[in-house]
Amino acid sequence: MTTIKVCGIETEYGIQTPGPEQNPIAASSVLVNAYAADAEQQIGWDFEDETPGNDARGFAREGSLAPMVETHLANTVLTNGARFYVDHAHPEYSSPECLTPLECLVYDKAGEEVLRRAMVAAGLRMPEQPAPVVYKNNSDGKGNSYGCHENYMMDRAVPFARVIDGVVPHFVSRTLFTGSGKVGTETGALDSETVEYQISQRAEFFEEIVGLETTLKRPIVNTRDEPHADPKRFRRLHVIVGDANLSDIATFLKVGTTAIVLAMVEDEAGPTRDVSLSDPVRALHQVSADLSLTRPLALTDGSTATALELQWELFGAARKYAEEFGLTALGDDGAVGALVMEHWESVLGGLESDPASLADTLDWVAKRELLLAYQDRHSCGWKDPRIAALALQYHDLRPDKSVFQRLGMRSLVESAQVTTAVTEPPSGTRAWFRGKCLARWPDAVVTANWDSLVFDIGSDPLRRVPMMDPLKGTAEHTGALLAQSTGPADLLNRLNS
Repeated sequence: MTTIKVCGIETEYGIQTPGPEQNPIAASSVLVNAYAADAEQQIGWDFEDETPGNDARGFAREGSLAPMVETHLANTVLTNGARFYVDHAHPEYSSPECLTPLECLVYDKAGEEVLRRAMVAAGLRMPEQPAPVVYKNNSDGKGNSYGCHENYMMDRAVPFARVIDGVVPHFVSRTLFTGSGKVGTETGALDSETVEYQISQRAEFFEEIVGLETTLKRPIVNTRDEPHADPKRFRRLHVIVGDANLSDIATFLKVGTTAIVLAMVEDEAGPTRDVSLSDPVRALHQVSADLSLTRPLALTDGSTATALELQWELFGAARKYAEEFGLTALGDDGAVGALVMEHWESVLGGLESDPASLADTLDWVAKRELLLAYQDRHSCGWKDPRIAALALQYHDLRPDKSVFQRLGMRSLVESAQVTTAVTEPPSGTRAWFRGKCLARWPDAVVTANWDSLVFDIGSDPLRRVPMMDPLKGTAEHTGALLAQSTGPADLLNRLNS
């Protein structure tokens, strides 16, 4: 039986620095530090277990470079179990470990609220200059892309080659609902004269099928083998091939459908038809540029299929899988899985009949309809600079500037849930223990990371509490223990006994 797909989303936000003396790294640091100071959550990150150079294949391609770990930049851990820090030149919010795709959506939206509050905090601390502006997007229009990564817990025993075979067709074709829309092109992957609008912001930046890198020669399947858990039992699939979404349904489907596909991979229950692509990288670029959704993609068996047809194949296999195995791998009794299936089928049906009907559902459709309407009103074309400016404003997180907020997009979660998730951790994963310890004893927690907390209880040595199982440390598992503990020293004594 498949492993529960504990999941999370890491989002690097675009940042604009109005002040002439500010660079993106400094501006990102201002945001993180201002928020941490306001929330009194200045807990450092423990880098001891960071191993970004480990490759799931057991080797790395010659010349490949592991992501750089920047230990000197602003970093803090929040009481909701998330990490908020500076990654290269961007503020990044990494959600806590979530039990279900729906919970993952809630904590991803909480990340947006954290960035909004960070902008306000930065503005109050530096009133003499404009505060940095944050966008939830994936490229700056000048050839630079930044990521929105997903993470899924898997069974270590599943051969990685099988994972690759199972996920590549999905990662390429799910672009149809994960894309956030993009005006023009930025790389040589597509013809800038003919491609006026793309489904995905990220797709054209991918150059490899499989690899370790995340910023150069980006691969469809990333091989970073950093489980942040017991490495003998678990794998963490680090997914970098996806856009940052503002749409609730796009985010929910991005995580939910992928969790189901991974469950099928573990249980060897994929489509009956061979849906492997002969050139996945080229296919990814083609899907992004094909607004008609009819372009045939070459498969390895010599036949062809459109991205939409591939998604219908995967959906059919998922429906059969749900009937045979159930969907409890998505973290609950199957209700969230059923909701994923419902929206998956509805969105594929909408794409098949009339993509414009999903203007209140998917980011790339909403943005395209908005830009087409603007062009009609102002008699301009795709290359008009006002179009690029409006496209960027779609992603603006400031409430008074956000175009997305004015479009009446469908939602799956309540604003009250998101507000609570800004400070409260998920109850069904180890994030609960991490978050509650940070909330109760911030002065005693020296550092934290995904799989451990380090306490200073006033005597040598520092005490590390390992958390190697993402499904332990839950409210049910440790709630009574924390409630009974009078302080961190008492907590550690109880844990030892």
